[in-house]
Amino acid sequence: MSLTVKAYAKLNLMLDILSTLPNGYHDLFMVMQSVSLHDLVTLKQNAFGDIAVTCSDSAIPQGEGNLAHKAAQVFFDGTGLSCPGLSIHIEKHIPHAAGLAGGSADAAAVLVGLNRLFDAGLSDRDLVRLGAAIGSDVPFCALGGLMLAQYTGTVLSYLPPLPFGKIVVVKPDCAVSTGEAYRAFDTAERIRHFDRAGMLAGIMQGDMDGVCRRIDNVFEQFIDVPERVVIKGVMRRHFAQSACMSGSGPSVFGIFENEADAEEAARELRRSFKNVFLCDCVDKGCEIV
Repeated sequence: MSLTVKAYAKLNLMLDILSTLPNGYHDLFMVMQSVSLHDLVTLKQNAFGDIAVTCSDSAIPQGEGNLAHKAAQVFFDGTGLSCPGLSIHIEKHIPHAAGLAGGSADAAAVLVGLNRLFDAGLSDRDLVRLGAAIGSDVPFCALGGLMLAQYTGTVLSYLPPLPFGKIVVVKPDCAVSTGEAYRAFDTAERIRHFDRAGMLAGIMQGDMDGVCRRIDNVFEQFIDVPERVVIKGVMRRHFAQSACMSGSGPSVFGIFENEADAEEAARELRRSFKNVFLCDCVDKGCEIV
């Protein structure tokens, strides 16, 4: 038996850090949206009794070093099912270390796919609980759509969908360590926080202008991505409603009301950057093909 799952990337429409918790984790306020850029995760039972992970991108860890492997272990431990042997192959399209939750999306796809493959009957709450044991973005990636994520990212609230147009995502040719990004927050002398209530009010009222005015990312205040200014400049010249970094970076996304403007922005950005994606919003984090 086998099946394939689309693992969708995420964007942070708002990412604010409220405090550092006593356990060293961080109290977060994140508004996250799933987009159509996705990996393909194929799960297949094998006769070897172990878990094997391969990936189309040789730069991505294989085997136990991949979050997908951890997700499979968490699934079997959490459900009490025995693993008859499992092969996981990831066809990678979401850039690595990009602030787009590519690894978390793959792990979430493993949970969702195994739930179907083994008819485990896990609820959304169960998927969130198991996902939290893997990584802070995994619970959101298992459910997806437009959601508010709080605490360490594991307290989730559904939000009503917004009438987004096209989204252009650009991953510059550099990487940002998430751990280093959070350490930079911990040592920052001054942090500007955002209008969180205004963002939620805008979403609930379907006020796209109000939402786009409030899109922001706390990491932009102390994570240096030199290309960010250039990318945002191109997007705004092509009438982006908003442009912002996602996650701890370095990817930057722009929201466009007009599809032709988005296509023109993507065309210009592709002259300078290899990883440029034209995306739509999607209402789920994973989708079984």
